[in-house]
Amino acid sequence: MFIFTKMTQIPVRINNKNPKLASYILSQYGGPDGELGASLRYLSQRFAQTDKSGIALLTDIGTEELGHLEMIGSIVTQLTKGEGARSFDRYGVGDYYIDHANGVYPASASGVPFSAAYLQSKADPIADIMEDMAAEQKARATYDNILRMCDDPDVTNVIRYLREREVVHFQRFGDTNRTDLKVFFT
Repeated sequence: MFIFTKMTQIPVRINNKNPKLASYILSQYGGPDGELGASLRYLSQRFAQTDKSGIALLTDIGTEELGHLEMIGSIVTQLTKGEGARSFDRYGVGDYYIDHANGVYPASASGVPFSAAYLQSKADPIADIMEDMAAEQKARATYDNILRMCDDPDVTNVIRYLREREVVHFQRFGDTNRTDLKVFFT
């Protein structure tokens, strides 16, 4: 069903190390509005969807979100590769290092581990699409917050790209809401 290509949608090449920045960006890996939750949400919702175009949309976007998860994981890895305990501590994220060292662990920026409670799947097309639109806006807002905290162009270029994709996903879900689900509103 899925085809894996060993490349990201855009290149991820981070030159500077910064464990603190990595700890912020990690929220888009496994935080409440991150890519892991988005991919699981959409790929789960598709099973209850009865409309073929709705199934295709949820599959397409859910699969793309898995690619975004790869990009976020790559950013975090490149920001921390070769950094040791003292470096993490100097950046104020020594507690993360104690539990995970340089590993990419699905958690929010505040350290709360990923939870399936972040997902919604109601088997109601209107409720699910509205949740999906809100989720894309929350992810966009988180990317906006990351951009405000980051001055590394290697990182901001990738984050801006991912932010743009959240806007596109919101628009695609909105188009589905106006067209394919029209029958549910009458």
